[in-house]
Amino acid sequence: MSFTKLKDSDNYITLKKEWERIKQYIPLQSKIWSPFYCDGKQKEYFKDMGFDIIHIDKDFFTYEPENFDIIIDNPPFSIKKEILYRLKEINKPFILICPSMMLSYKYFQDLFKNEIQIIIPSKRINFSHLTRNEYNYSPPFASFYFCYKMNLEKDLIFID
Repeated sequence: MSFTKLKDSDNYITLKKEWERIKQYIPLQSKIWSPFYCDGKQKEYFKDMGFDIIHIDKDFFTYEPENFDIIIDNPPFSIKKEILYRLKEINKPFILICPSMMLSYKYFQDLFKNEIQIIIPSKRINFSHLTRNEYNYSPPFASFYFCYKMNLEKDLIFID
């Protein structure tokens, strides 16, 4: 779902290089659902990396594809709480880019206590903006890759 009309601050697009940083943690045979559309380029990025991906402009809260293995995306941060509740309902593995401060939110702890793994980049994740001339933008806070049901080797993974 493209949330481009809700809040301008949700219109940040993850750069391809940021997804390439975690490629080794995504099972190659997995069919990915990337539900937050924005500019639609994410489909191209993941196909270039060899993944099968569903990335269409549908409402995440009412639509769910029939056949997918994992959800990977950068959700609109302004509604991340609602998104996380929906993800818990879906109960499929996911990797989401979210602000590091989310670890301290009670609702997040209640939903995913002892079930989350985190990939922590050594440098901040960069984004581009859908409508403003901002490329390689680094927000004033750190973002991590939050992983659920990914069965990674460790709960905390530090990457370059």
